[in-house]
Amino acid sequence: MNVPSLLEARSVGFSYDGTVQVLRGVDLHVDEGEIVGLIGPNGSGKSTLIKLVFDLLHLKSGTLLLSGHHCQSALARPEAQYLASNDHLPEFLRAREYLTIIGDLYGRSLDVGAARSFFEEYGMAGRLEDLIEDFSHGMRKKTQLISAILQRRPLTIIDETVNGIDLEAQYLAEQEFVKMRSEGRSILLCTHDFSMLERVADRVLFLDHGVVVADAPVRDVVASHRGISQMVFDHLDDRRQR
Repeated sequence: MNVPSLLEARSVGFSYDGTVQVLRGVDLHVDEGEIVGLIGPNGSGKSTLIKLVFDLLHLKSGTLLLSGHHCQSALARPEAQYLASNDHLPEFLRAREYLTIIGDLYGRSLDVGAARSFFEEYGMAGRLEDLIEDFSHGMRKKTQLISAILQRRPLTIIDETVNGIDLEAQYLAEQEFVKMRSEGRSILLCTHDFSMLERVADRVLFLDHGVVVADAPVRDVVASHRGISQMVFDHLDDRRQR
């Protein structure tokens, strides 16, 4: 029996104004227990695709499934968590209150002791009861990451959230991503940090102009292109020469 992918896109197309296609027949999948890097130039459609997965934009053509459920379905909502590229957290809440609300959304009570331990580990000891309005950009990003680590959804989609945090926190986050994968959970990691993907990702999806131009294991990309960055540069050079 075939086990459905955690995330599956079939012929997904999208345009904001009805004329310029942002996504053009995108097919992709994220399976259980893998870390997948989502890369591409700005404007390639990465964030649009992620917003469609979470029904933040209306899917106009194609199919998007989360654990076999259509992304618009209430059954799909508990399967995945989205960490946005911005740091727009509710500033009037204390960090503990924010983490409690996220837990409530997924039907999981906040483990305050675990939250406090992660705050200490990520260099924010004693700040769990502080207002988010007093947090720096990096602290807000780390709070987002900690919310996902605590919830441990089957699929976590991270859109540039790791950018802006300190190196020690990034190292800790990478270690946690690997641990989540070992538990059978999956991560779709949208980032321009190719070196991080080479350290933790199993596979890379490369979007350009709304089309998947590469879907390959990271080890194959490194072997054939000497790294993800070189694969991207080779593609961009070929595109300019056409």
